Parts: sequence; C-alpha cells; structure tokens
Amino acid sequence: MSTQETTVNRAPLDLPVAGMTCAACAARIEKVLNRLPGVSASVNLAAEKARVSFTAADSSPAQVVAAIRKAGFDVPPATLELAISGMTCAACAARLEKVLNRLPGVDATVNFATERARLRYQPGLVLPEDLKQAVRRAGFEGIETGIATREQERLRQAAAWRVELRRFWISAVLTLPLLAQMPLMLGDGWGGEIGHDVVPRWLQLLLATPVQFWVGARFYRGAWSSLHGGGANMDVLVVLGTTMAWVYSTIVTLLGRHDLHVYFEASATIITLILLGKLLEARAKARTTAALDALLRLQPKLAYVERDGALVVVSVETLRPGDLFVVRAGDAVPVDGEVASGESALNEAMLTGESMPVDKHPGDQVFAATLNGQGTLRCRATGVGAHTMLAGIIRMVEQAQGSKAPVQRLADRIAAVFVPVVVVLAAVTFLAWWLLAGDFAQALTSAVAVLVIACPCALGLATPTAIMVGTGQGARAGMLVKNAEALELAEKIRVLAVDKTGTLTEGTPAVSDVVPSEGWSREQLLAIAAALEQTSGHPIAAAIVAEARAQAIAVAAAEGTVAVAGKGVSGRVDGRSVVLGTPDFLQEHGVDLPLAACENLAAAGKTLVAVAVNGQFAGLIGVADRVRADSAAAVARLKARGLRVVMLTGDHAATAAAIAAQTGIDDWRAGVMPGEKAAVVKSLSRDGVRVGMAGDGINDAPALAAADVSFAIGVGADVAMEAADITLVRNSLHGVADAIDLSRATLSKIRQNLFFAFIYNVLGIPLAAFGFLNPVLAGAAMAMSSVSVVTNSLLLRRWRPGR
Repeated sequence: MSTQETTVNRAPLDLPVAGMTCAACAARIEKVLNRLPGVSASVNLAAEKARVSFTAADSSPAQVVAAIRKAGFDVPPATLELAISGMTCAACAARLEKVLNRLPGVDATVNFATERARLRYQPGLVLPEDLKQAVRRAGFEGIETGIATREQERLRQAAAWRVELRRFWISAVLTLPLLAQMPLMLGDGWGGEIGHDVVPRWLQLLLATPVQFWVGARFYRGAWSSLHGGGANMDVLVVLGTTMAWVYSTIVTLLGRHDLHVYFEASATIITLILLGKLLEARAKARTTAALDALLRLQPKLAYVERDGALVVVSVETLRPGDLFVVRAGDAVPVDGEVASGESALNEAMLTGESMPVDKHPGDQVFAATLNGQGTLRCRATGVGAHTMLAGIIRMVEQAQGSKAPVQRLADRIAAVFVPVVVVLAAVTFLAWWLLAGDFAQALTSAVAVLVIACPCALGLATPTAIMVGTGQGARAGMLVKNAEALELAEKIRVLAVDKTGTLTEGTPAVSDVVPSEGWSREQLLAIAAALEQTSGHPIAAAIVAEARAQAIAVAAAEGTVAVAGKGVSGRVDGRSVVLGTPDFLQEHGVDLPLAACENLAAAGKTLVAVAVNGQFAGLIGVADRVRADSAAAVARLKARGLRVVMLTGDHAATAAAIAAQTGIDDWRAGVMPGEKAAVVKSLSRDGVRVGMAGDGINDAPALAAADVSFAIGVGADVAMEAADITLVRNSLHGVADAIDLSRATLSKIRQNLFFAFIYNVLGIPLAAFGFLNPVLAGAAMAMSSVSVVTNSLLLRRWRPGR
C-alpha cells in the first residue's frame, strides 16, 4: 500500500475548538483549515468541534492546531485518566511519569498509591491511543477509567488480589519446610553447622524453585519491564537478591559441596514475606479510598418517574433534565432537581456533614443521594448523570487523590535514583566482605540483605496515602479539596480575607426595623412601601415585599412608578403620591427627615429606606443582611489558630463596622468594589505571608484566584467553586477552620510517614551492609515498611471536624 493511500485511510480527527461565538467564526475556521494542503475540514458551532480528514501524506494534526490558533481561536487541552496496572514501587511511577511527559503536549502525573495516571494533553499533537501505547511500551497497562468504570475496576482488583492470595498460600506451604532449617542455622550463626541439614538439599531445591520462578514470576516480569524501559525498580532489587541466593545454593547442591552453605530458605522466605507485605499493602491502600467508595455506593440506581399519570420505575441513567420524578418517604433522591410540589425534610449529611434534616418546599433544590424523610416530593430534574452535585464531589475527590503535594517532590527525586544507588552499595558490600574479610558466605548474605532491606515503596506511599485519606475525610465533612497542593498550603495561611455578604452574613437582605412616623402604623407603612416596591427586582425591594406578605398585609397596586437607579422609586398608591428610597433621595424631594433616627439605624449597620406620602415623612424601614448565627464563633476559632481575619465589603463604613463588631473582626475594609477585592488580597500577601480568601459569589472569583488558598462557601455560584481550591458545601465559615485543621492533621501524618520511610532506609541499609541483619529478617522488614506507612496514614480516618 502506498504512503498516499495510508494517509487517506487515516481516521478523521475531532478537535475541540474554543472561542467561537457565531456561525461566521465556524465558517472562517473551516475556510482556514481547508486551505491547508491535504486537509478537509468541517466545523460544528453547536458542538464546538472541528472534524478534520487528511488526504495527503504531508498533512499533520500539528499544522491543523497551529492554523486554528493563528485564526484567533484555541484548541483547549483535554484530560485522560488511566488506571495503571503493573507498578510495584515508587520508582515505577517516577519512570512512567518521565516517559509520558516526554510526549509532545503532555503533562502527566502518576500516583503510585492510587495506581492512576492523570494526563493533560493537547489534542492534535497526541491521541489517547498514543498515550496508552506509551504506557504499554513502558511495561505497564493503562485502562481508561472514570466514575462509570470504577466498579468494574474494583472487581478486577479484587479478582487479582484473590489470585495473589492463592499464590501466597502456595508459597507459604512450600516455604514452611525450609524454615525447619532456621533453628539449627541460628544456633551457629547465619551459616549454621555445615553439612547437617534438617531438610535434604535436593528437597530444598525442589521446594525453593517454584517459589523462586513461579510465585516470584511477577518480580521477574516487573524487573524486566523496568530495565527494558531504561529504569530500575524494587523488583530489580528483589530479583537480584533472591536469584543470587538461589543460583549459588543450586550450584553448591549440584556439585555436592556439603562443606559450603546453601540459602534456599533465604530466597524462598524473602519472596514469601514480600508477597505477604504486598497483599497487606494492597488491602491497606484499598481502605484509603473508603470515603470515595462510600460516595460511589450512594448513587441511586432507580427512580420513580411520572409517565401518563402513573409512576414508572426507570434506571437513573435514562433521566433527562425536565423529567418529573417522585421521591417517596425514606427513598434517596435519584438526581439533582427542584421541588415542584410537596413538603418534606431531607438528610443532606452526605453533602454537608451536618446531621440535621433540611426542610424542603416548592422551589427548593434537592440533590442526588440525599435521603427523604416522611413526606413525598414531586421534583423536576435539573442535573443528571455527570452533572449532579454528587458526581461533581466524586470528580473533585478523585482529582485531589490523584494529585501530588509539593512536599512529595523530595521523595520523588530520591525514588528516581534509589535502586541504582542500592545496587552499587550491595556490590561494594559484597566486594568488601569477600576481598577484605575473605568471607564469601558473609559477603553473599550481606549483599543480599542490602538488596532486600532497601525499599523505595515506603517513600512513594508516604505522601499520597495521607492525601487520599485526608481528602476522603474532608469530603465526608463537606469539604471538597481540588488538589493536594491546596491541602498542604492551607495550614500555612496566616491571613484570611473574608467576603461579608453570603459568607459572614446569610446573603439575603431582610427587614429588621419598621419605624413609622406619628399617625402611621407599622402595617400601614409596610403596605404602602410594598405596593411601590412590588414591581422592582432589587433585593431590598424583595425583602420589603416578603415582610409584608409574611405579616399577611394586603398590598395595593401602584401606578406611575418611576425608579431612579441607586436612589429610590416614586409613584401613586391609592391616589396618594409616594416617594421611597435613600434619605438623600427624599431630601431631594423636599422631605424633612428625623436625622437622629436615621443615624441610629445607620450606626447599627442597617440600610435605610425612607418613605414619604404626599410630601410628608411617613417612616423608616431598616433592611439588613443578617449575620450567620455561627459566624462569631467561627471567627473566634480562626483567631485561636493564629489567623488574622480581614473582612472585605462594598458596604459603607457604618455597616462594615457594625458587622465587624458582631463577628469579632478587628480589621475590615469598606467600600471595596468587586474588581478591587483581588488587589486587596494581593496587598495582604506582602513579605511572603500566605493569604487565604473565603467567598461565595461570582464577584469573589477574581479574589479567590488571587489568594494562595481559596475557599468557596456554599454550593451557590459555580464560577466561585471553579476558582476556589477548597469548596465548603456547608454555608458556614466553620468549614474554613475545619479545612485548616484537616490540613494540619494531614501534613503531620505526611511528615511522620516521610520520617519513618527515611529512617528505615538510613538505618536498615548500613545494618545489613555490616552483617547485623540476615536476609530473611531484612525481607520481613522490607515487606512491612510500606504496610506501616499506609497504616499510619489510615489513622487519619479518626479525624473529625471540630467546633
């Protein structure tokens, strides 16, 4: 087949295109691409994709990407997550990461603890199949994964674990008779009494050989893949050490040299113990994802949907936005939705960590997997499949667990050179004992001990296992961590900038004071103000109308209303002229106001709404955004942790001072417009001080992005959640203190793990080199080192949010 034919038969390439705003954009891109030699393209505006076919040998995806960018648009990067099988230690993960990052346009992170590779790549420069092929060439297997495939992956891992467990028991049965040699050998040093074997040497050879080459085949495969890929991992150390012992013992046995030692029990026992350690490690690692697995199990499988007036049971996967579904008493909500009718209380603890049920009425939001109480709700689906709150939480937890913390960089650098260094040390140990001491037996045993005592796994697991457990515990408590770096930095912040509205306060203005003038009653003042405000969409107007309705006050229709932005509104109600708005607005209309009453309300942080009827002052209405009941206690917790809390608000100074006094904040900035918040956050970070930012609204997004660590309060604005490093599902500032506590607990475990991993190798290798550890004890210690690190990380599961 010719080169031309091969190119023509290439599969079309689908590229995402960002920046198109209309059909003219799509037409222009199409025109630009079709000018390229050997390229035929069509652009879909709705799908925001370009389908490109290549009709010539000299055409390439890179040219297409360059042409799209030159036309003023972009081809955004894509992400791919692969479940990696075949990794045996941190060196494997480091080598695979290096291989993947060599590919053009690829940014890869490989996590040994989660056995995941998260790849960010440039479509057009590399294809998903190219990435999988690179993984295979490195000696591993990569399977595309996600929420939908996680259950199948878990079943595959469980089946593989059962196979390994069966191999371990076979290995243990074959190794046990060899251990009968141990008491005699220990009685006269590691070599024992030469020529007096409890188990005949021919039987030792028969027992040790299947352990070495059948049970231990996984180590040989791993070592070959590693060396073939240009690296060295833990399997290389195990294979070198045990093969040296087995080969030497086999030669001695076949030659009938009963005057020399044999080490069959060492090679077999080392493999058996390391296999046991791997099984325990796998079981412990599985427990680190318990929180994520619990979230996955929460996803309902069935839903009750209204079809032709009857309830029909359907799969949740078939639901679409707009479908009406019914949540019966005691059932879990199948998808995100809005209550159309009915009232009940839902347990949202799986989202917020709060055990108190939340009342739901028509118009309220409900979320997938939350549990219904006694009532029946009829809801309209708003978010299904991957677009539910639960699915978003699972994605964020998986993303955080697969990311790397900066503190892991040192361990990664050490793991990359660890195995070659250990091999050199083992060779030096062997030569030193043989040439200087003239003791070949001791040279062999010490070299084997050095090879098997060394373990890069503990270094590789120290950080990610703690991150996995920490982010899982955070999700259970309603804290969604975007990445490991955010969790590490949270404990280092010393200044926390806090947006007032929706963070310290409830975010919804409400009438706090009604002060009628002489001759007016409270009800009359509210009735006439609500009549004028009911046509306005302003939050203050909505608060006045809501208060009138709550008091069951009849509200008349207003006529001839004229609104003046930022000042107030005028019109006629029941034939009378009414003016309503700021005190300055009423004074512009010649109305005299009681200045003392106005000053008192303003000093208390209230927004003033003055009302005049037929040119005469009728009264004042105070509107305030109520401070959250727990804000003061949360600020006190943050201060107790050494944080300086700074409140940012666009309100005037009097309101800011009143809110600051109620919440115990000493430092505040008033009159800060949304666009200025980011600059304030940057100014707080002088002299290298770490600054955090907590907010909830769209206008907080720039400030959240400017902070070292940002916290999105509540589940409101998606853009704020996207900009934030940590999303707090609960509408409470206590979540920030909890996140800092979790960060400190997690970093404490990471430091402990790294200390144990380093001290284990720093002490273990010299002891083995100087002959103080025999290979069997070295193998046992190596097998348990990783287990101890993972077990220490699992202690984080005892962490609970505090108050």
